[in-house]
Amino acid sequence: MARETRRQRRAARAAAGDGTPTRRGRQQQVRPSQQPIKQQTGRRESKPRGQFVRESAAELRKVDWPTRRQTFQGVVVVLIACAIVGAYLWGLDQIFRPLVDRVLL
Repeated sequence: MARETRRQRRAARAAAGDGTPTRRGRQQQVRPSQQPIKQQTGRRESKPRGQFVRESAAELRKVDWPTRRQTFQGVVVVLIACAIVGAYLWGLDQIFRPLVDRVLL
């Protein structure tokens, strides 16, 4: 769509006054001077006691917990990966040890 066509459509919408914003995704901003004044008491809004615990428990109920088998498989994968990385680093240490002993020490 050509730029001029978009401008004409935007102008027609603005003239019609249908309340749609002239640009997609933009909301009309309210100036700070026009916002309602909130009285600050220096305290937080009071919430019922234990609300955090109830909300946390509700979120934990939503969690898809792994089964015992999935947990065991994850542990095995981590141990194998650690063994491979450890062997790799041990090998590099054995290769570079003579170089470090002769050159740097």
